[in-house]
Amino acid sequence: MAIYAFWNNKGGVGKSYLTFQVATEYARQHPEKRVLVIDLCPQANSSSMLLGGLVHGEAALDQLSLAAPPRTISGYIEDRVRSPYVSPRSGGHYVVQVSATNPEVPPNVHLVCGDEQLEIQSSRVLGATNPGPQDAWRIVHQWISDLISDITVGWDDYTVFIDCNPSFTIYTELAMAASDRLIVPFTADGSSKRAVRALLALIYGVQRNPGAQISQFYLNTQQFRLTTPRIYAYVGNRLTQNLGPASAFRAVVNEIGDEIFRVWLANPNQFEIHPNGALPPRTRTEFKRMFQYQINDANTSSVVSSTLGIPMHRLVAGIKNVMGRNVMVNQTQLNSLQPNIRDFVQEIE
Repeated sequence: MAIYAFWNNKGGVGKSYLTFQVATEYARQHPEKRVLVIDLCPQANSSSMLLGGLVHGEAALDQLSLAAPPRTISGYIEDRVRSPYVSPRSGGHYVVQVSATNPEVPPNVHLVCGDEQLEIQSSRVLGATNPGPQDAWRIVHQWISDLISDITVGWDDYTVFIDCNPSFTIYTELAMAASDRLIVPFTADGSSKRAVRALLALIYGVQRNPGAQISQFYLNTQQFRLTTPRIYAYVGNRLTQNLGPASAFRAVVNEIGDEIFRVWLANPNQFEIHPNGALPPRTRTEFKRMFQYQINDANTSSVVSSTLGIPMHRLVAGIKNVMGRNVMVNQTQLNSLQPNIRDFVQEIE
């Protein structure tokens, strides 16, 4: 069992798209396992993709969110707000089997849907951390761990993927507290570099400058002995599909890699060595081989896959009807991206 969070302190890096592709490809590669996706992003984009895309997925989301109580993450959070310090053990009510709605997704994928109500609930969740019992902060930050425990009772073997919102709000903190491995998507631009720096500061207390303020989340995890996820991979996402990133972007990718490599040198315990049994990297090259990955941008194929809710491994070449328009999916794009995603997922344990 492993729990992965997809997070970067920046929007537009493809967290939800990567969650969708990785979870479905992982389920295909591991039919003996159950795969649980928890969508902790109010935009619920990964939920929409999993449930069938922009039309069918959104309709399914509306139906789940209008149930009484909502069969979404906000329904569970509402349970916890009413019972903040004692788990109601209600998490199993909020999970759905995705293939019942979208047959393109493997039958071993399960989902707790995202919900825009998370934004409204966030202040109430934060309020539950104080006042309260002496360890209220720790108990509240275990809500998503409780949810996972509720759902997976009786599951023999499973893997969890959590899609996170870019802002470091309370529900992002809950995701970090529930995860044991962190996948960091980024794009090749300066703002991604700054976001990775912010991520390292917010979760791990890495100070860019002496005397810089340390995040309260990091301080509280130390005080309450709450574990945080170890970095498993940082993924250049939506990069050009040529021989590699364009030369101007390659420099930014390398700078981001150097930033994280410096953190490794200072504190390797914040990283998850993989595969199981592998030796820790000794050089920058070995570190890059273990922790740095690239997912190419397939342009049209990526848009069709996410808009129609068809995982990349199920997408075939030809004309697709996308929102009333005929769009051509080229086999050359699929020949590049399908093995690209497959190979990355093979590195996930």
